[in-house]
Amino acid sequence: MWSFSYSQNLNQNDIDFHDSKLILSDVQESFESDREEYHLNSFTRTVKIDSPSKLLCDLCSCTTSSGSSGFGTLQNLNFVGIRFIYQNFESKDGIFNNSPSSEEQFYTYQAWANIPISKKISLNAVIPYQDLSRKRVNGNENINGVGDITIIGWYKHVLYKRPEGYNVVFENKDPSGHQFQYGLGIKLPTGKFEEQLVDRVNPGFQVGTGSTDFLISIMHNYSAKKWGIKTQGTYYLKSENKNEYRFGNQLSASSNVFYNIAFAKASLNPYLGISTDLYGSIRQFDEEIKDTDGYVFNATLGAEFNFDRFNLGASYTLPVAQELFAGNVESQQRVSIYLNVLWQ
Repeated sequence: MWSFSYSQNLNQNDIDFHDSKLILSDVQESFESDREEYHLNSFTRTVKIDSPSKLLCDLCSCTTSSGSSGFGTLQNLNFVGIRFIYQNFESKDGIFNNSPSSEEQFYTYQAWANIPISKKISLNAVIPYQDLSRKRVNGNENINGVGDITIIGWYKHVLYKRPEGYNVVFENKDPSGHQFQYGLGIKLPTGKFEEQLVDRVNPGFQVGTGSTDFLISIMHNYSAKKWGIKTQGTYYLKSENKNEYRFGNQLSASSNVFYNIAFAKASLNPYLGISTDLYGSIRQFDEEIKDTDGYVFNATLGAEFNFDRFNLGASYTLPVAQELFAGNVESQQRVSIYLNVLWQ
């Protein structure tokens, strides 16, 4: 957002801000935190700016949600466990083409679970703890704390093979290998949202969003003999927080193909996958902020190992195409490791 104050009666249109360029003569610039003063010959103009980086855009809003990381295991097992996610980004630290970059490290520690309520209904919960750090030219930053809790209710729909003669015998139904799950969920504003961080390079550098958001998800699993595929899509409908700031709505989707290697008392499921996250524009004070949308497409390599009542998984995700917020944020990689105790 722009706001202007002048020591003389000047017309705002006298200044050309196209492409963030100020057409001025004999300019002496002095930056004092959130204020720039331009001294021109015999008069002074004062231009108040939220921050130098805010001239260009607000950036990434993908920090506090699971996004394409998913909400459960490859085969939708019931469990209680812990998951660690590491992500790193590179963001432009300024408004000019030659501005330096900042390196951002996101460490997320999650307690998560998928608990059966009935034969067809289950409840999924993710409780994150965020530890975020940023290396900048003029110093380092670190914030941490409990993030936004996500709760999803799932309804399971198993498809069965069609019996010969169309005579359905409900006691002896034969599963087809296809299974759908439909989910409705809510993300609670349990993580702290710091308004001053929004004026920095990447407003996604937050422990929480400060808003109550809603999500709808659909999941499909298919397994036949040793092969299987899991596909999931989730849409996040985001609301405005108390600071009149609203991250853009988000669509996340992923698909993983896995192969089952059976042992005497265990199994290994290596998999390959693709995923995407699509971000809508950020809005503040009910105005859309330019160049704050974007997308990223990823490739994933991972594996799950099941033994006794335990489920151990790991994955490595690398972007293959992206355009995040006018190219001012670049996703580098994501690593995920989790250990679950299976719910009997």
